[in-house]
Amino acid sequence: MTPTQQHPPGETVGFLPAMKIILSGEKFDQLTYARHMSDTYGGFAFTRFANIDFYTISDPELMHEILVERADEFNKGIITRVFKPVVGNGLLTSEGDFWKRQRKLAQPAFHYRRIESYGTIMAEHTLKLLESWHDGQMRLIDREMMKLTLSIVCKTLFDADVSGDAERVGNLMIGVLDAANERTNAALRLPDWMPTRKRIAQQKLIAELDAIIQRFISERRKTGEDRGDLLSMLLLAQDDDGQSMNDKQLRDEVMTLFIAGHETTANVLTWAFYFLAEHPEVRAKLVAEVDHALNGRTPTLADLKNMPYTEMVIKEAMRLYPPAPGVSRSPNQNLQLRGYTISKDAIMNLSMYAMQRSPRYFENPDAFIPERFTPENEKNIPRYAYLPFGAGPRVCIGNSFAMMEARLILAAIVARFDLTLVPGQHVVAEQLMTVRPKESIRVHLRKREQPITANNPPVMMSMM
Repeated sequence: MTPTQQHPPGETVGFLPAMKIILSGEKFDQLTYARHMSDTYGGFAFTRFANIDFYTISDPELMHEILVERADEFNKGIITRVFKPVVGNGLLTSEGDFWKRQRKLAQPAFHYRRIESYGTIMAEHTLKLLESWHDGQMRLIDREMMKLTLSIVCKTLFDADVSGDAERVGNLMIGVLDAANERTNAALRLPDWMPTRKRIAQQKLIAELDAIIQRFISERRKTGEDRGDLLSMLLLAQDDDGQSMNDKQLRDEVMTLFIAGHETTANVLTWAFYFLAEHPEVRAKLVAEVDHALNGRTPTLADLKNMPYTEMVIKEAMRLYPPAPGVSRSPNQNLQLRGYTISKDAIMNLSMYAMQRSPRYFENPDAFIPERFTPENEKNIPRYAYLPFGAGPRVCIGNSFAMMEARLILAAIVARFDLTLVPGQHVVAEQLMTVRPKESIRVHLRKREQPITANNPPVMMSMM
């Protein structure tokens, strides 16, 4: 770096052009911009947007430095400001010692021995969905996957079926999630105190949702019963001083887990089925593996070890469209990073999407090639170049849950149906909290010759 270089390579958007972008009211295309900055300027790129310093990070070593080595020197910045009014002070938005306490309290709920019991629930709910599918139908696969993961998260979080209150919770959660997504992509964000018709409606949704969740919490506190769900684990958790979460903390964690456990997995599966429909040779290989492993049975947790290609398909779908396409960080104070001074107010977008599609780390990066994740090939991926669940102390707490759910659902559906794309669709992705298709993806269903039936109920088996 020469003495005149104050920032990494990049570009400047002046005040007037920035105001024109903001006042246009158009959504900011975060995916395209992150890819542009990464491809044009490299893994450490700078943008001056009006008077804001904005950095796009897509370099594995910087990812490691920021997320792992120096994690305590950064906060979540804009993400906290955007989402806290919606989801509260849960694991997604909390910081410092409070976050560390909450993480420690929540961690036992995601111990592998605990979540493996959810495999049966995942298989059962998938079969229930498939009973409503029929040969020759057209379905919106993104909505079907949202409906499925909604039913699973209601059962695993509240031990509730999607009926009555649980169904209402699901609908309210979708409204809250849409509100959070809208705040993410708004170029112009009005102050939180300013009432608008849409905000008033959103606040009513949140108030109704809070009342229902509080009733769940109050009823469970009365019985003290461990019903095997995540809410039970959160209620039973105690810190080193014997203190447990109060009702507000429980509510915020429930909100966070619901959002994180619902849309993310649904989108991963949506993209997996899209890529499989686009690549019949991959689909044929996957079908052969599933048929050999299951022979018409419902998949169980024990079957996953015999279906490695199923995992490769999920991993490659997450490489192209990661559950968290980027994470935001801001320095706690001015600091040095690779010789540059990064100001406390700077916004840093650590773009997994741009990094995982970079030719610097992946050959033919836009191609869907599950074989990248064979044990031999996976060793050649630079460390921290593939981070679908993040890294460091704030790595996704539910990553094992999500991987188990995605693989079981994928295997169960592939065993029973072939999905092909309805011709004439133009599928485009957009970044909200996650990466979802802008328009629903339409698929034709073709029932396969060896379906999974209700006569083969899922049986839970230990991996050990």
